[in-house]
Amino acid sequence: MQTAQLTIDPAFRVAPVDRRLFGSFVEHMGRCVYGGVFEPGHPTADARGLRTDVLDLTRELGVSVVRYPGGNFVSGYRWEDGIGPAGDRPRRLDLAWKSIETNAFGLDEFMTWARQAGVEPMMAVNLGTRGVQEACDLLEYSNHPGGTQLSDLRRRHGAEQPYGVRLWCLGNELDGPWQVGHKTAAEYGRLAAETARAMKMIDPSISLVACGSSNRGMPTFAAWEATVLEHTYEHVDYISAHTYYDPSDGDRASLLASAVDMDAFINDVVATADHVAAKQRHRRRLKISFDEWNVWYQARLQADLDRRGWVEAPALIEDTFTAVDAVVVGDLLVTLLRHADRVGVACQAQLANVIGPIRTRTGGPAWRQSIFHPFALTARYARGTVLRTEPVCPRYETAKYGDVPVLDTVAVHDESTDELTVFAVNRGPGDLPLDIDLRGLPTLDGVAHLTLAAGDDPAAANTEAEPDRVTPRTLPTPTGDNGHCTVRLPAVSWNVLRFAPRR
Repeated sequence: MQTAQLTIDPAFRVAPVDRRLFGSFVEHMGRCVYGGVFEPGHPTADARGLRTDVLDLTRELGVSVVRYPGGNFVSGYRWEDGIGPAGDRPRRLDLAWKSIETNAFGLDEFMTWARQAGVEPMMAVNLGTRGVQEACDLLEYSNHPGGTQLSDLRRRHGAEQPYGVRLWCLGNELDGPWQVGHKTAAEYGRLAAETARAMKMIDPSISLVACGSSNRGMPTFAAWEATVLEHTYEHVDYISAHTYYDPSDGDRASLLASAVDMDAFINDVVATADHVAAKQRHRRRLKISFDEWNVWYQARLQADLDRRGWVEAPALIEDTFTAVDAVVVGDLLVTLLRHADRVGVACQAQLANVIGPIRTRTGGPAWRQSIFHPFALTARYARGTVLRTEPVCPRYETAKYGDVPVLDTVAVHDESTDELTVFAVNRGPGDLPLDIDLRGLPTLDGVAHLTLAAGDDPAAANTEAEPDRVTPRTLPTPTGDNGHCTVRLPAVSWNVLRFAPRR
């Protein structure tokens, strides 16, 4: 049987875990908003139409920050449509998702929802069809205390105190020809720089995210980042990255190694940003906002768009995720944590229904998808400082990524409690014994081993009829002596190994 070894030492620090790594995304797409977070008349809806069952699951998920209102949707969005009396709001065509936007849920409702969910709002401004002035207007409405037309308008709409939004995206995926207002890197870079300068004149405390490439496979990847950052580096705090991994081709071995690609993506963006920093003599090192990532059965989307006309809140990409998908999502979280020194924000797309960890039925229940569990447990236990791990393990061959390790790991040490959490992914088809060297933390004993394993039933999924078919289970506690412990990682599994000071 193949075996693996892992050494953990608190001296090998990467960076503290930023809570913004556990972000999500609410876009006006499909049923993410309408029928997802917002459904007036639902049995659980509050006076504002917010589904409290979805709010409860959002809090359980451990979401820290939520990006809004898009996504592709924001590139044609008029923020003014979503404020004021709901009965006075216009209905408009949404070109991004070929649907009718009622604007019944808008900026003010989102801020109320965010406050109730206990999440930080992350707003995106429209730099597709609009520009500097509209972005400044939205910022003034949101963050200025009062005494101006727009800040007083917010107060008349019931928000006496500013929303205090600290995190702003300067548009979305404008490198993509599918985007309304698609631009070249030079066009976008100049507009983003002008917008950033103006917004920071209004509120210098905000942090700004410049658009990176829509994905690593774009023909302009890296060149786009380099050009955009040559315009914006001194004005922004993050460059965005987006990626999705598609199981549709049935290549499970490559799918399970998706984190290898995410890891290379992050390294490429960091290298490009640091090149611009060196070229322009910047000491500050830019961070990445990985504000769209997930597993997504992408082949299904175009068919959904082609077979219907203009309707309200159509069901779009409501993928049902399997146990294998959950292991992949857990591994992507491992990668984000491993790069905690350079990834400062991350948002899984999206929160509800649209490839979301939460699914709902209109008028009916809400339930946890399989991918809910690795996110929730990572958000719960990844507290403290990320430690570098260098596992020694077998490797296997994949069609997409070549030779890859069977084991992927990251460790997080909470210095306030001296507790340690190891997240370990076994990508292989067989059980994997893992020897962990903890001599650098000699007072710790194993206290828990949770696993989400897909080896026995890879296609298992949670549905309305079986909402708990895929859930984490408890395995024997890691044991050992002389600073070593051994655990057995089930085939195709994502694992949480917990250690605490000896009592």
